[in-house]
This record gives sequence, structure tokens and C-alpha cells, in this order.
Amino acid sequence: MTYLTQVLPTAGGHKITARLYLPQAESQAVVIIASATGVAQRHYEDFARWLSCQGYTAVTFDYDGIGESVDRHVKRSQATMLSWARYDCPAVLDYVAQTFPQQRRIWLGHSVGGHLLGMMDSTDRIDRAITVAAGSGYWLHNSPPTKRVAWLIWYLLVPTVVPVAGYFPGDRLNIMCDLPKGVMMQWRKWCLHPRYVVGVEGEALAQRFASVDIPITALRFSDDEMMSRRSIETLHGFFTGAPKKMVTIEPADIGQKRIGHIGWHKNRYRALWERYILDELAA
Repeated sequence: MTYLTQVLPTAGGHKITARLYLPQAESQAVVIIASATGVAQRHYEDFARWLSCQGYTAVTFDYDGIGESVDRHVKRSQATMLSWARYDCPAVLDYVAQTFPQQRRIWLGHSVGGHLLGMMDSTDRIDRAITVAAGSGYWLHNSPPTKRVAWLIWYLLVPTVVPVAGYFPGDRLNIMCDLPKGVMMQWRKWCLHPRYVVGVEGEALAQRFASVDIPITALRFSDDEMMSRRSIETLHGFFTGAPKKMVTIEPADIGQKRIGHIGWHKNRYRALWERYILDELAA
């Protein structure tokens, strides 16, 4: 099965690129896969194809300034994380609502893809959400492997390199991928505040998080080198109006030695999908 590529207009005037994976039989629901920061949608292809084989329509997309949604050099992108929430996510929801008006819509957000739920103007068109390894980026609450280097990234690397280059040259630094300047500088501010995005952006955004009332299941990996339990609990604590539960997954639970923050969407983790995600999709 191949995917269909869709170029979607946004209210911000730019376009983003999405991929559509259709099941052979009647679709049970639409699963929108919202990527982690710096992880292009192509990396979720194994998982998206598997979803289609289980009878779900899967939609992946690249945020403005990443992957297939880069229409010129990334340094020219005006994107921020808030613009991803304001323009890119609603554009995907518009497309899904118009194309599959009778289908349930499930938001599956990896890392920042889970954060964006609380930053959108509305989640009324989403029926339920699954977050994966999504936690506050406040650096002192990161898991130890990341906390040991986070201070270097946020206090030295980003404020030195980004203003000079005009973007974050992640490909050259072997840290994520190239990212727009606005994304990286905004993220830096959030990661230096104990209350992360809510602490920086203020009460209006806190109320947006609180207004989300769809059921949220948070999947946490015990060996996540970036997100600690505390960081995940902090982020989901902002969703005060949503029914929530957290599921902690040990690598041994799925016959693996390691899961980590990135990679759960590759074929080798199919046992994780079958054991922990299928039931949540059907709930």
C-alpha cells in the first residue's frame, strides 16, 4: 500500500504537506499522528502503515519548516511552535473533517505533538487523544541523560548558533533536524521556565490547556532519556478539564532492551502497538 500526498493550505498563508494511509476495508477511525519536534513525518511510516492494516485511516504531516513542509531554505521560515498549533494543526483537522466527516478522530501526539493539544484554539473536532513521551521540556525536570547536556544546549549552543545561522542547523550538529529560528528560540524560553509553556505564555494559554475536555491517555517509557515521569505529569497537569490516565511501559514488557524517546514508531516495536495502542484506539 502506498500513501497519498496532500498539500494543505493554512490560515497563516503557508502550506504544509500531509500523507494519507488508507485501509483496504472500511475505516474504523482517523488517527492523526502529530510528530515530535525535529522528526519528519517519513519516520512514522512504519506505524502509519500498520494502522492502515488494522483498519484505521492514518494521517501524518510535517509542521511548517520541517521535512516536506519546507518550500525554501528553513532560515526563511517564520514558524514558531505556537504557529504550528494556530495554523498547521487546524489545517490538518479541516482536511480530515471535510474528507471523513462521519469518522471518529483520534489525535496521537508524540512529544510536542501532545503539547499542541493544549495550544490549539479548539479541540472540539477531536474525539480522544493519545500522547506518547509528551512532557514538559523544563530542563531541570528532564531525565538525567538529557539534563546533563540541556544546560549546554539552552544556555550556550542555541543563543550562540541560532542568531548567527538564522536557524538551528540540526543536521550539521547531529541534533534533531534543521529547525526554524522562531521554533528554537521559543522552545528555549519554555524549557528555561519551571512551568514551561504556561509559565511563559501566561494565563490565556493556561486556559486553553484547561479547556481541553477529551479523554487523554499518556504513554510513558520508563527509559525515556528526555522525559521523566515528573515532566510528563507536569505537562498533563495543565489539562485540568480532561479525563486522563498514564500508562508506563518498560522495555521488557514488549521484549525489548530499550525504547527511549524516539523510535517507538519503527517496526521493531510492533508489540508495543499491539499491546498498548490498539485498545486505546478502540476505546
